[in-house]
Amino acid sequence: MKIIKDVAELQSLVGQEIGVSEWLTITQNMIDDFARATGDFQWIHTDPEKAARFSPFGTTIAHGMLTLSLVPRFQMEIFRVEGIKMGINYGFKKVRFSSHVPVNSRIRMRAKLNSLEEYPSRSFKIYMGCTLELENSPKSVCSAESIFIIYI
Repeated sequence: MKIIKDVAELQSLVGQEIGVSEWLTITQNMIDDFARATGDFQWIHTDPEKAARFSPFGTTIAHGMLTLSLVPRFQMEIFRVEGIKMGINYGFKKVRFSSHVPVNSRIRMRAKLNSLEEYPSRSFKIYMGCTLELENSPKSVCSAESIFIIYI
């Protein structure tokens, strides 16, 4: 984990890669839990037998939104800014799901600090380029610009 001591140091990192998360295995239990939470029970995600027989992927795959929802988890693993009161998610821009994530595969995230802007009430809006990678694949599975606010 990269420890950033203050907003001034964070500002100095604009345009740079901040870091890369550890690999995370996407299990069928994770996929099923996400399906229950969202009500998205499409068989390509939740029915291993049917997916093995009929899916072009040969197995179940993670929901794209499950993959995207892991961005905050990975961000907290990659870096921390000291001295902030709290941080909140603000949203995403430029989200693309460029490939599927097969069950039991491993993904990680590469984070780049795109920009930082002052925001009201002693806070800053951070724009982070996020690329989610599939182990042993040259192609990313998801890319997005994450926007979050930190309060100092």
